[in-house]
Formats: sequence, C-alpha cells, structure tokens
Amino acid sequence: MTPYYIDTSSILPYYRDETHSQLVQDFLLSLSAPVVISHLTEVEFASALSRLVRISEIDDAQAGLIEETFYADIKSGLFRRVSFTVSNFHQAIKWLSLRNTALRTLDALHLAVSYKGGFQMVTCDDILAKSANKLKVPHQYLLNNL
Repeated sequence: MTPYYIDTSSILPYYRDETHSQLVQDFLLSLSAPVVISHLTEVEFASALSRLVRISEIDDAQAGLIEETFYADIKSGLFRRVSFTVSNFHQAIKWLSLRNTALRTLDALHLAVSYKGGFQMVTCDDILAKSANKLKVPHQYLLNNL
C-alpha cells in the first residue's frame, strides 16, 4: 500500500472544528499510521495557528493546545517526518517553470516531496489538487465528493 503524504490543508481540520473536519478525521483514522509529513508542514501549521490567533478566531491557549496535540501525535508515531532534498527543489522548479498550473511555491514543494518520495498526496486544497492532476502526480483530494 502506498503511504500517504498529507499537506497542511488536511492536517489543520483534524485538530480544530472546520467545515471539513469530520471528513478529514474519518480519512486519517481509516489509515494505518504513520502518515507522512515534512518540516514544511510543521512551519505552515505554526503559521496557520499564528494567523488564527491574530484574527481572533482562536486564542493563544487554544493555539497552544492544538500545537501540543499535534506534536504529541508526531511523537506517538501518527505522523512521520521526511526531509527535503535538493531533488525536491529541482522538481518544484521544473513544475513551476512549466507555467501551466496555478501551483504556488510551498505547494510545489509539498507536491515534490510527495512525488519524489513515492507517496500519495492528500489535500483539501483545490488548486493543489488541480495542479497534481494536471502534472499526473498521485493524489487524493478529500473534498472531491462534496
């Protein structure tokens, strides 16, 4: 079975109540651990929590609890980190240089790590899913059936 690489758009709803949280939770709970993430996922996760605090959608204590739970899940083995390689950056540049998708920088890196690692990308991001489809990168768009 191909391991899954989950991007930040699919991790945040796992930890807080969002429109698609139940869908994400059901999907993640159906998988055998570990699910693959990267250090970029952690950076984006921290950035998203910071933004949610700044716009007063959550308070600092809630952000701390979400972050603590996320890192406990990494420590428990639910998520396994993979590192970026130079090859990942080259692949991202190659795709962005095609100029035929709306792929953004960080999403290109997520996609490259997934592709080069032989993982199936899991996302709730429409642009990332459309780009993956156009580039013929194995992926699962969790919101596809909505």
